[in-house]
Amino acid sequence: MATVGILTSGGDCPGLNAVIRGAVLKGETVYGQRFVGFLDGWRGLIEGEVMPLDRSSVRGLSHEGGTILGTSRVGPYTDPHGGAENIAKVLDTLQVDAVIAIGGEGTASAAKRLYADGINIVGVPKTIDNDLDATDYTFGFDTAVEIATEAIDRLRTTGNSHKRCMVLEVMGRHAGWIALYSGIAGGAHAILIPEQPESLDQICAWVTSVKDRGRSPMVVVAEGFRLPDMDSAHSTKGLDGFNRPRLGGVAEVLAPLLEERTGIETRATVLGHIQRGGSPTGFDRVLATRLGMAVTDLVAEKGWGHMVALRGTDIVRVGFDEALANHKTVPVDQYQEIRVIFG
Repeated sequence: MATVGILTSGGDCPGLNAVIRGAVLKGETVYGQRFVGFLDGWRGLIEGEVMPLDRSSVRGLSHEGGTILGTSRVGPYTDPHGGAENIAKVLDTLQVDAVIAIGGEGTASAAKRLYADGINIVGVPKTIDNDLDATDYTFGFDTAVEIATEAIDRLRTTGNSHKRCMVLEVMGRHAGWIALYSGIAGGAHAILIPEQPESLDQICAWVTSVKDRGRSPMVVVAEGFRLPDMDSAHSTKGLDGFNRPRLGGVAEVLAPLLEERTGIETRATVLGHIQRGGSPTGFDRVLATRLGMAVTDLVAEKGWGHMVALRGTDIVRVGFDEALANHKTVPVDQYQEIRVIFG
């Protein structure tokens, strides 16, 4: 009877608990697998800190946000006590036969390296940015879009009351999927994404056109958006756990520029971590549960070095190499399709 360790790593995300629940319920029922959860991501694997996972401990989890296992930015190779040799010893001591790593690009990269170094490991993709090319959708994305759409709806009512231009900043380092989908859903008058630079003159023209029609402009901007004269995405908060610039605040740069150029009173709102929190949507609960169930099939068949993914409506398997080959960014034609109605 195989014992499987589950960990959640990187940023938290609505649907993580539903993955854990799906894996434990199917793994126990169909394959007789036993489960433990490593606490706080890779740290728990490195230090051998676990909690038991069984049917009773995952009861009712699908609607809960966050992760009962905790998460962290600790890497399995960056920690001084990490490395495949030490991790193999920890797994042997705990009598854990395989690891399910739930996370985004950084987690998949670490899992790929551990697999190459002999660790029995499989993965489940997670990112609210929806920027992993190997899967059509990642759980958490739909929830983030719903939260951002509600924020747009709320900002439009206060913007209309004061006849202001409202600028909402959402997450999206390299990919503008959240901005695009929530902007379309909320009827934004301009959507600014990392993949498609727009000049300040163009943004001002859109905003002015809206104002001239007697409306209050609504602009949605992804955190990774850059104006043509910006060398890099706006960052004033140092580096994150993966040594990447911690983004945030481009809306607060953009708003005064728009006000100065157009004369329209403008306010900025940075949505931030609100997009990560709370209960997942029904779509994300279903997707996360299906992925959790499917990853137990991978473990049962010893499909090490692979992760599960969504293609169309089917759950498929892809190797870590394929999963990490490309970022999934917004195609030019998909952006241009909606750009024609800006302003």
